[in-house]
Amino acid sequence: MSVTSSDDPIDSIAPSSAPTPGRPLKIVLGCDTFAPDINGAARFAERLAAGLVQRGHEVHVAAPNQAYRRAQPRTEVVEGEPMTLHRLPSVRWPPHDWLRFVWPWRAKHYARKVLDRVQPDVVHIQSHIIIGRGLARIAQERGIPVIATNHVMAENLLDHSIFPDVIDRNIVKFAWADGRRTFGGARAVTTPTRRAADFLERTIGIEGVIPISCGIDRNQYTPVIGVREKNRVVFVGRLTAEKQIDVILKAIASLDPTLEVTFDIVGGGDQRKALEHLAAQLGLADRVVFHGRIDDAELRALLSRASVFAIASIAELQSIATMEAMASALPIVAADAVALPHLVHDGENGYLFQPGDVAELTARLTDVMTAEPAEYERMQQASLDGVAIHDINRTLDTFEALYRDEPLPA
Repeated sequence: MSVTSSDDPIDSIAPSSAPTPGRPLKIVLGCDTFAPDINGAARFAERLAAGLVQRGHEVHVAAPNQAYRRAQPRTEVVEGEPMTLHRLPSVRWPPHDWLRFVWPWRAKHYARKVLDRVQPDVVHIQSHIIIGRGLARIAQERGIPVIATNHVMAENLLDHSIFPDVIDRNIVKFAWADGRRTFGGARAVTTPTRRAADFLERTIGIEGVIPISCGIDRNQYTPVIGVREKNRVVFVGRLTAEKQIDVILKAIASLDPTLEVTFDIVGGGDQRKALEHLAAQLGLADRVVFHGRIDDAELRALLSRASVFAIASIAELQSIATMEAMASALPIVAADAVALPHLVHDGENGYLFQPGDVAELTARLTDVMTAEPAEYERMQQASLDGVAIHDINRTLDTFEALYRDEPLPA
């Protein structure tokens, strides 16, 4: 991502009136995680912001800085598109390898500064945690419409907790209660899938949550239909506890040795050293490659030559990585948890397995890699067909309608 700087003067005019249909909008995206972070929520926000810029809108992103100092608003190029970043002073959470956050008691102060400067038509927050919460509360005070998207399961925050269980339980209870207050004042609340919407409605007691896919640009991927010469399993994502990559490693170790399976793991995270140690213990050191963070071109090449995408995560509200694999014509073997069954239809574009069940995952991976050529290609085509409804343009159309308070596209 390339960066240039700009020094825009601070305005003092009143917030703009309701947007006129059809004219470009001035949009603030509130992101508690954004580039250079690598995770599903950050990737969605980057693609959303870039897509909105491509459509002629003026996009401002409020996100954590990589240091505890406030950077002047500056132009950054994200996904090939220029947008204004408001990097807010942040500190790193010590138990985590990259997570940074703004002090909660400063969030409203920074929100006022951003909104004073930008005077947006609409604010779109990507979580209710800190930056999103602050922006939502101040925007609501000022009569600026708020769209709220939830990418977070509060329970996931506990993976890096340093507190006793009793305190953790209270943290989760408080987080969801606060989420209800934040979301309650929004014009619309969205999540990536219907299952995630049902989960949010049930958890915090609200109604009308709208499922909107994170979306991907399928044209960026290279699907190769046909049986692979070698059996390659691939996983893409953060190496964290809820991803349960250890389950996949144990399944790889249990596969028939004659299949000569290799495993590519793409992504970084706090569990990498533990997973490398486990791979060595299982005798897989020469068959597992930890690629770390790689660029988009390398990722697409890995996906195009893989045989099957495996994901054992128990906390996916959608999974952009799974959609990328589908756009690359890969059969998917996924845990039957949260939103993954929304993407993976058992027996169609791959298989589901009970979360944590190593034996069942082993069997389903074997089913894919020993399938007859016609059956394998049928699963590949089913992945391509299934990802078609997640086109990024449909996602952008829907959010534009919400921003303008117009009927949603059919």
